Amino acid sequence: MSSWTAVCRLRDIVPNTGVCALVGGRQVAVFRLDDDRLYAIDNHDPFSRANVLSRGIVGDLKGELIVASPVYKHHFDLASGQCLENPEVRVSVYPVRLEGDMVLVHG
Repeated sequence: MSSWTAVCRLRDIVPNTGVCALVGGRQVAVFRLDDDRLYAIDNHDPFSRANVLSRGIVGDLKGELIVASPVYKHHFDLASGQCLENPEVRVSVYPVRLEGDMVLVHG
């Protein structure tokens, strides 16, 4: 059964970066944008097979909020998990919310 997991305080995530958290036995990359919007996706990069997406570069690519994998530079949409270079590949996305100053991920 899935539930909400407290992963860190909002101030622990530098704006426009991500952190990795263990949620329901899975590594999840949690990102904070400069306007404090939060996104959570799998930390596992399906191309490099490494758990590195939380260390990727967050940005905007043609109007899509993305993270660029630090290994092969594939871009993943933060809202859908879709890989922009290969539409057949996507990573899981997770609901994320702020409760007070605590970041929670559902997984």
